[in-house]
Amino acid sequence: MTVKRLIQKFYYKIIFGNKVLFGDNFRSRGKFSLFIDKNGSIIFGKNVFLNNDFSANSQNKIEIGDNCIFGENVKMYDHNHIFVDKNAPISEQGFNTDPIKIGKNCWIGSNVTILKGVQVGDNCVIGANCLIYKDIPSNSVVKLKEQLSISERK
Repeated sequence: MTVKRLIQKFYYKIIFGNKVLFGDNFRSRGKFSLFIDKNGSIIFGKNVFLNNDFSANSQNKIEIGDNCIFGENVKMYDHNHIFVDKNAPISEQGFNTDPIKIGKNCWIGSNVTILKGVQVGDNCVIGANCLIYKDIPSNSVVKLKEQLSISERK
């Protein structure tokens, strides 16, 4: 890891303290962005690799298992805007939250967005450009071409 990446990692530890945990052998290429609200946390397992422009925003909890790798421009949000009151601006209605959990040994492709409440099982591959809004069972491959259908690995 370059000195710049080490500085970025320690910057987040200074800003967020024990709300962010980096496992052994955490690596990144290019910049990555973390935002953790007062009740949020982000936990990276061992041997996690983040590619350019990874972003995680937590108001609840985001947990990433050991040996996961992420393509460029992956986004994770464990919350969403509340928009039930048509007479109030959405920006004033608050958020609802639900944790995200990524299992061990997953490959999340470039430009993937993972939304609140999703659990991705162990040994999954999520192809580029997918929007993940439902749970993904262990040992699955998700492809955009198949309209987010899930197929079991052989």
